[in-house]
Amino acid sequence: MKQEGIDVIGLGAGEPDFNTPENIIQAAYRSMEEGFTKYTPSSGIIELKDAITDKLKRDQALDYSADQIFVGTGAKHVLYSIFQTIIDPGDEVIIPVPYWVTYPEQVKLAEGQPVFVDTSFEQDFKLLPADLEKAITEKTKAIVLNSPNNPTGISYSALELKALGEVAIKHDLWIVSDEIYEKLYYGDKADLVSVASFGPEFYERTIVVNGVSKAYSMTGWRIGYAAGPKDVIAGMGKLADHMTSNPTANAQYAALEAYTGSQAIPESMYQAFAERMNRFYPQLEQIPGFKPKKPDGAFYFFIEAKEAAALKGYASVDDFVAALLNEALVAVIPGSGFGMPDYIRLSYATDPELFQTALNRIQAFMTK
Repeated sequence: MKQEGIDVIGLGAGEPDFNTPENIIQAAYRSMEEGFTKYTPSSGIIELKDAITDKLKRDQALDYSADQIFVGTGAKHVLYSIFQTIIDPGDEVIIPVPYWVTYPEQVKLAEGQPVFVDTSFEQDFKLLPADLEKAITEKTKAIVLNSPNNPTGISYSALELKALGEVAIKHDLWIVSDEIYEKLYYGDKADLVSVASFGPEFYERTIVVNGVSKAYSMTGWRIGYAAGPKDVIAGMGKLADHMTSNPTANAQYAALEAYTGSQAIPESMYQAFAERMNRFYPQLEQIPGFKPKKPDGAFYFFIEAKEAAALKGYASVDDFVAALLNEALVAVIPGSGFGMPDYIRLSYATDPELFQTALNRIQAFMTK
């Protein structure tokens, strides 16, 4: 529609609307000038691994060595490598609903079986320990935790994370902890912890996943990492040897600068997202039929829109989303892709005034 000249506003972006900070761009440029354009080790350069271990120690009091770090071509590739390494055919992986769309597909690609456990608006879309316990069978191999969460923007508290981790440890499960939105958390900093930090048993069963995409606006550079037990990391490295070889060399040097250089721009991005969230959330509450949940991380609003669809005479939220696109010229993501078809996701990782215009269009659509 945009190619046809139609003025569509897209609120589906899963990436910051800022450019990569200049110091990071220049670091990549210098690396190319200095000849760092060749193959690197499949699981990443040692300088970047050391910077990641320093970051984990500094931010989350986690102690890792370089041979416990795997650097991949984005957090998505890292997650794929984890599932290919730890999952055997028929193994079950517990995934709380709503979920990022890629988790179940990657489990299936590893010939595993995704097991979905529902959450609700009333419980802040958080998995409860009792529900986790009920979902575990003799085939269960792992659980995926994503905090702050995509699509909801909701985060677990330290106590909530620990309670889920205790259930996983009791049943000898792997905990795949996707922490890619870690730097975009607006709540109590005392709760900004990794499940791996609660003690040796948690540490030994957790595989931490993170990267530079969201915090440093480097989605296109494709650098993510895993931190975990040496045998798992070694297995992921063997897989990379025959699947991708190394992550792009100059992107690794850019990521090195992200972790070791100035943090002023990432901090300003964080402040901008927090301001947008606080500006727009009250307006969403005023739109007829919208029932938003206030996020405490990431850059998404997850909104129950079943009543809005009914008010406009649509049988499903998917149909409502299509009408928003065609009539209001606003593109949002339907919740069906995240396992909750009565919801929609709006990304405020976009120009604030454009987002405001989109909200005005939605309001007009609902009230005309």
